[in-house]
Amino acid sequence: MSAAFDTLAAARDMENAGLDRPAAEAVAEAIRAGQGELATKADLAAVRSDIIGLRWVVGINVAISLATLAAVLAMAFR
Repeated sequence: MSAAFDTLAAARDMENAGLDRPAAEAVAEAIRAGQGELATKADLAAVRSDIIGLRWVVGINVAISLATLAAVLAMAFR
């Protein structure tokens, strides 16, 4: 879980560092808005489990395809 971003504190820090107030507020708000798109550890764990499951499905399909190809070739060269 990510910590809440304090836009007021960030804008004050940027203003104290020499950025004018409207620019500091705009940058702080852009950072806060962008945080809504970040993935959490739970999101990444779910994607990881989906990928592991997909690897199994792909592996099984490759094995079936190779077995079918071997059977067809065996029948063709009898």
